[in-house]
Amino acid sequence: MEGHLVMSKKEREQLKIFVRVKRGELNLKEASELSTVGYRQCRRQYRRWRQLGDRGLVHRSRGRPSNRGHQAAFKGAVLKLYQERYPDFGPTLAAEKLVADGYEVDHETLRGWLLQAGLWRKRRKRAGHRSWRERRAHFGELVQMDGSHHEWFEKRAAGRSCLMKLIDDATSKRIVWLSEQETIFAAMELLWKWIEQYGIPRALYTDKKNVYVVDEKTRKLAAESGEEILTQFGSACKKLGIEIITAHSPQAKGRVERSHGTYQDRLVKELRLNKCNTIVAGNELLAQGYGQQLSDKFAVAPRSAADYHRSAKGYDLAAIFCIEEERTLSADWIVRFQNQYFQLTPPRNMLVGRGPVLVQRYLDGSLHFRQAEQELAYTVLPARPLPAAKPKPGKQRKPGTVPREKYVPSANHPWRRSLLTRDTSLQRS
Repeated sequence: MEGHLVMSKKEREQLKIFVRVKRGELNLKEASELSTVGYRQCRRQYRRWRQLGDRGLVHRSRGRPSNRGHQAAFKGAVLKLYQERYPDFGPTLAAEKLVADGYEVDHETLRGWLLQAGLWRKRRKRAGHRSWRERRAHFGELVQMDGSHHEWFEKRAAGRSCLMKLIDDATSKRIVWLSEQETIFAAMELLWKWIEQYGIPRALYTDKKNVYVVDEKTRKLAAESGEEILTQFGSACKKLGIEIITAHSPQAKGRVERSHGTYQDRLVKELRLNKCNTIVAGNELLAQGYGQQLSDKFAVAPRSAADYHRSAKGYDLAAIFCIEEERTLSADWIVRFQNQYFQLTPPRNMLVGRGPVLVQRYLDGSLHFRQAEQELAYTVLPARPLPAAKPKPGKQRKPGTVPREKYVPSANHPWRRSLLTRDTSLQRS
């Protein structure tokens, strides 16, 4: 408006300082210290103020387009592409995708454009206060594990599936894998992938699902009896020397819990862009580099350079990551498992089977039978075997003797006649 001058608070404070300099209350050096600008800059501003008046303190770029600003045509093209391809993408993710399309724009600039155009709105996030826990110092010292159930394929596939996740507490490096449910098989398969890539971690941080640990009641009963009861996953971790630490709340393992929202935003849209409609196709996308891309994006440097992972050399991971059950071995080396009968091949110098046998089902579905750490070959029996005939009690025949023929009495033999039909002369008088 003509006759009015708009000044910022900082410029008004600068004007008050220069008035005092003009009156002789301050020199320029003291004025520069009060205004927190350099002496030479303060001298230039004071000279401009004496020449142009209060207008000399107003920033000369005010009201002009920024030298680093984008053209209106560029802004329009970006907003049009956003509405066509990324209508539900957040500003940060949309900015990353626009770079691949040839439109490089900062995510905060894009956020302002979207808010101005009414294509995005601010989202407030309020949560209760919780005490902060510092990250672990070493890579592999603690790895957080959890599953996220979500409609990862939106309406292109029926039902929800689960994204299994392992995130290192010190570095935020991660491995993710899609499965139908958060099962023992899915947890074992994911941990196996982590060990192959990085090594055996020192500890796992999980929730209290029965996939990882037994329930509280069973744990108390085991403590009273002095025995240790483990889940199949817990048993595999014990063989590898991995400690399982359970969290008392989702917020306690916030590193992996907070990442659920990130993946439910980014991965869902990436699966849509790549037209992935099945778990197999989604895992192929993750294996081809997208999973590693997200891991590198959110990874940070640990406080200590030491790696706490141990080498998996010498471990038979296939025999560790499996479902184990103990069965009783019959005398003729037959084992019943899951309503099927298996004929085991006994080792040398063992004619009679005895003791328990360990049945292992590997992640690939194959069965393995072990006794005293020795694996035994087997064949599947088509039906339940008949028990062996037991010898009748009595006197045993000597070796080499010919058995006597069975005596058959004649038709009129007295043995065949009843007492009523026998000759009366034979009866007692």
